[in-house]
Order: sequence, then C-alpha cells, then structure tokens
Amino acid sequence: MKKNTEMKETLGSVREIISDSSFDNPTYLGIAYFIRDLFFFSVTMFLLWNVDTWYYLPFLWVFAGLSIASLFIIGHDACHGALFKSERVSYWIGQIAMLPSLHAYNQWGYGHNRVHHGHTIKLKGDFVWHPVTPEQYKNFGIFRKAFHRLAWSAFGGGIYYLVEIWLKGMVLFTAPMKEALRDKLLMLTFALGSAGAVFYFGGNTPNGFDLGLGTWFFLKVWLLPFISWNYFIGITVYVHHIRPEVPWKDAEEWTPFYGQMRGTVNYHVPKFANFFMHNIFIHSPHHVHMKIPFYKLGQALKEIKAHYGAYVVERKSVLKDYIESTSKCKLMDTETGKWMTYSEAFNDEDESEPELETAAT
Repeated sequence: MKKNTEMKETLGSVREIISDSSFDNPTYLGIAYFIRDLFFFSVTMFLLWNVDTWYYLPFLWVFAGLSIASLFIIGHDACHGALFKSERVSYWIGQIAMLPSLHAYNQWGYGHNRVHHGHTIKLKGDFVWHPVTPEQYKNFGIFRKAFHRLAWSAFGGGIYYLVEIWLKGMVLFTAPMKEALRDKLLMLTFALGSAGAVFYFGGNTPNGFDLGLGTWFFLKVWLLPFISWNYFIGITVYVHHIRPEVPWKDAEEWTPFYGQMRGTVNYHVPKFANFFMHNIFIHSPHHVHMKIPFYKLGQALKEIKAHYGAYVVERKSVLKDYIESTSKCKLMDTETGKWMTYSEAFNDEDESEPELETAAT
C-alpha cells in the first residue's frame, strides 16, 4: 500500500493510499454473483406468480425489491467498470442486470457516473436529492409544494426516486449519446413487454381472459415489486448523502475531496441485508474510486480510515438516520448550508406556510 504522510485534503491523495488488491476483479467472481442474484430474483418471481396467500405476499414483495436491488448493484458496478475488465462483458451483464429495475445501462451511466459522481452534493451540480431553498419553495405551485412535502417525508423515499430519478431521468430525458437512446428503447421495450405478458398470461384462464385476474397479476408480480425496489434504492441513496450536519456547497466552496469524503456516509448493516445490498452502504470508498468492486469496499474503507479516519463519516442505523433526516432536512439555506424544517424556514414570516405544514401533517 502506498503511504501518504502529508495528509493532503485532495481526492487524489486519498486514492493513492488504496492498495492494488482493492481493485482485483476476477471475471468469474462477477459472473458468479450475477448468476446468484438472477437465481434469487427468478425464485422470488416464481413464488409471486404462484402464491396468493395474503400474509405471505408482503414478504415476497420485500424480497422482490431486494432481489431487484441486488441485480441493479451488479449492473451499477459493471457500468462503473469495477466488476469486469472487459467492456463487452460489462455491457451485456450490466444491461441484463439492470432490466428488472427498468434502468437503461448507458442512459443511467451518463447521469450517475458523470453527474452524480462528478459533483456529489454540489449545489447546481448533483441532481440526486438536490436541496430546495425557502425562496424556491415559496415560488412553487400548490401541487409542487405538496409533492415536495411528500417526497421529502419519511414516506417519500421511493416516490422521489420513482418520479425524479426514474421517470424524469430514465424515461423523459435522453442523454446526448447514441448508446443512451438505444439502451432506453431496449429498457422501455422490456418494461412494456414484461408488463403486458404478466397481464395477459396472469388473466388467461380456461374460460377465457379474466380482466380482474390479469390486473391482479400485474399488480402482484410486476408493479408492486417495482415500487418495492424504488423504496429500497430511494432510501439508500438518501441516507448516503443527506444528513442534518452535512451541508451542500456551491461551486466556489465545493471540492472533490469534500463531496466524496465528507458528503458520503457509510453504514454497517446486518449481514442479511448486506447479502442482497452488496456493500452498497460502505459508500465513501466507492465515491473515492468508482472502479473498486463492491466485494472489496470493506477492505478499501479500512485502508482509507488508516490515513483519513478523521474524515470518514460512519453511522450505525439506516432507519433511525432516515427518520431523523427526513424530519429535519426539508429546505436549505444555501448561504449558511443549514438544513431547515418548513417551520424553521418560515417562522419569521406570515402564518400561511406554517398553517400549510400543520394541515399537511
């Protein structure tokens, strides 16, 4: 391992102390994880198709969301070039792994790799869970205000991701690259084809097509697993970068070191959750260098902590932090970097905004 005795606050200096072994990514291991995750996803879908017992279904929807998340993380690492040395293997496995989450490989990579990683928690740079100022909020229409209150509440993690990231970023927006359009068309074809197939074959009975049964299968096997996945990823991304004590900074104050080290939170989750989530909660090493495969993130974190431990943000409880942050982080004063609730933002003004908050709660 290379040693950095000067302890410079630069992203390059952090990268220098990560050992070569933290980047080892044998092809067989990436393929083995992919096959494993595809197996659990297939089993979960099989069970959802064949089980109608009401008290089993919520558990199956949770497992479906987790299994989709597992495959997505495989695609995530492949798109970063972390899982395989071959670009062709990365593309095809990444493309397949991202289809259950309805993400287009290169379309997603454009926003995530270039924008989110390049401008993590930078105002007017990073688009993921970007803060809104009190002045911006006041200029919102009634429906946009209502959506903001829902999306930034404890119930809103999945809704925010579904609308702001998936619908706007994956469906309505097309990245300026031919590969993005090709992959988006492939993803949309898969989405419509799989939804239609579930609806048709689910409602097909010996006595003809049953509309109600087809609708039920569409909800049970297709839509609710997709919503479950959106909540897993939405909450995950939220706790990675939103904390009351972590302000976003404008371009003049922001540095890559600040964004990737101070603006990225690490969690140590139970082994059961990590079995599906592939170390995604050990997040700052991934932001320090995107080519570290997920199964090496724990090793890389230890190496970073040995030299830059004072800068590493580690937390214990994802759910507790999520509840706390969603109760405190609503709007941001970009001059001070302070997160505020709606009441704190408008406590010196007329009573219209506090009344709106009371009515909403």
